[in-house]
Amino acid sequence: MPDRVLRAVIVDDEAPARALVREYLVAHPYVSVVAECTNGFEAVKSIGELAPDVVFLDVQMPKLDGFEVVELLAPGPVVVFCTAYDEYALRAFEVHAVDYLLKPFGRERLAEALARVRSRLAGVVSTAGAAAPRSGSAALAQAARAPGRFAERLIVRDGAEVHVIAVPDVDRVEAQDDYVEIHAGGKSWLKQQSLAEIEQSLDPARFVRVHRSHLVPLDRIARIEPWGKDSRIAILKDGSEVPVSRGGYQRLRERMGG
Repeated sequence: MPDRVLRAVIVDDEAPARALVREYLVAHPYVSVVAECTNGFEAVKSIGELAPDVVFLDVQMPKLDGFEVVELLAPGPVVVFCTAYDEYALRAFEVHAVDYLLKPFGRERLAEALARVRSRLAGVVSTAGAAAPRSGSAALAQAARAPGRFAERLIVRDGAEVHVIAVPDVDRVEAQDDYVEIHAGGKSWLKQQSLAEIEQSLDPARFVRVHRSHLVPLDRIARIEPWGKDSRIAILKDGSEVPVSRGGYQRLRERMGG
């Protein structure tokens, strides 16, 4: 790969950490730092606008963590995670990070990461522009959670905006072709994900698949009523009506103890 300039974005909520990474990077003449971001929202916006080659990304940040930032990125930049916590390493490589720098790291370690970045980008170029492997959003979200834990918030990108929806605020989730429509607090958002994937991320003690196209929290159900000859409908506390399949009704009975 020729020594073309690598355009880099640094994302860290701590100014000293950003300054140190910048100092190490600018020592390499083929690297240009095009942006520094203090949180995940800034990162998603800057990366979308600037299309950098590589992102040096902290994991633990307010608002959006590093894994949630990666979930929202279109395939493009390669990612190097920079964090003081070694427990995220396996998950970082599950989402195809190029490298994982454990703070504090020195110039030599960052130089190794840059070599890996250049190798990854060279591999992309040599395959006629094919993107490096990148997990789907469900896999990324799963990687961000420790085993046995369920999602506490849902992240939705709407153009340049990013919405963070707390799971306890969710009223229902509905399948819409290749998307799900998340309803919460009288508003709704579309997210490109299957209903099965989002169901897998949520606590089954709280959410029930009542129909092939509908997932609802148990605590939002006001009552179940007959609907037609052999069908039922769930009336939610906000007045919404959701069809209940035969299998969904059986699941409801099991979760509700009867």
